Formats: sequence, C-alpha cells, structure tokens
Amino acid sequence: MSIDKLIDSLSTQGWYVWDDFLNLSEIQGIKNCIPTSLQDARIGHRGSLQGNKTIRGDQTIWLEPEMGQPVVSYMDKMENIRQALNCALYIGLRDFETHFCCYPNGAFYKKHVDNPQGQGRRKITTVLYMNELWQPSDAGELVMYDHQGNELLKLEPLSGRMIFFMSEDFPHEVLPTLQKRESIAGWFLTEKPL
Repeated sequence: MSIDKLIDSLSTQGWYVWDDFLNLSEIQGIKNCIPTSLQDARIGHRGSLQGNKTIRGDQTIWLEPEMGQPVVSYMDKMENIRQALNCALYIGLRDFETHFCCYPNGAFYKKHVDNPQGQGRRKITTVLYMNELWQPSDAGELVMYDHQGNELLKLEPLSGRMIFFMSEDFPHEVLPTLQKRESIAGWFLTEKPL
C-alpha cells in the first residue's frame, strides 16, 4: 500500500515519489475549480514578502474548500495522510496549506528551502503535478539536493505524480520550463497558520 511506502520512505530517506496519486479525471476536476486570475508568486514571509522574477516566475492561488468539491476531496485526502503520518511517525503535524502554481513558458524557481528564515512550521513539502501531455523535452523538472549541493533527484512533472519530502532537509529548484507547467504545492505544518 502506498501510504505504508510513503511512511517508510520519509522515515528512511526523507522523500517519496507517489506516481498516480490522483487520476486524470481528478486532476481535471481540480483544474476546473481554479480561477483564471492568479497572482505573481512572492518570496519571504509575512512582512518581508516580495516579488522577485529573478528567483521565481510562477503564478499562484491558495486553494480553498469554497472552490469546489474536487478541491475538498483533495484536501480530505491530504488530511487523511496527515493523520496517518502523525500516527506512524509522531511528528506533530497540525495543519496543511496548499496552493496551485502555474509556471508560464520560460519560468523557473531557483534553489531554495521551504521554510522562510527563522520559521520552522513547514515540516513536509508536497508537490502534485498536473501536466497531462508532458514530454522530457518540455524541461521544468524538480531537482532536489542535499545540504552539500549534491543532486539527489531530478523529477519530471508528470500528471498525477506527487512528491513528498522533509521541508528543511532538501534544497530544491524548478528548472526553466519550455511549456506551461501546472502543479499544487503544499506543506504539512507543525502549527496552524494565524
């Protein structure tokens, strides 16, 4: 069972790739709920938030249950995983936040760690890919590193594929994409957002 593989892999190597996490119709259902107006993504935390296209070029919108049943179903699935991870790993996950990301042609996100400086509330990062006809020539891979800068994983953003990884342990980047690239990034949190 994939949840058991997820738990085992997170506790041993710190990440897990779950292919076919959602099927094509589930992905399409979520896409149909996403408004057309997205915001340019920003970097930083709360008062220090800023746009910087030299670091990241995607556009985002936070997912809310009011967007529709496909989004609710996705959030429910993530809540079940949160509870399973807490039961198995005792890591105190209290909440989940998530947003849709669209990288236009040529966009990227330079190497970073998913906890703004001084903040430790993001414990596990998740990225669900939503690109049905992705080809290797489309680029836009996620590259994950260790803290010494050694490449550990280069992952194609194939539809239905989800990666989970320990947020503070793996610097990562999104390579420039040659096609529109869509995903849902999320974080299991050790405290609820204010």
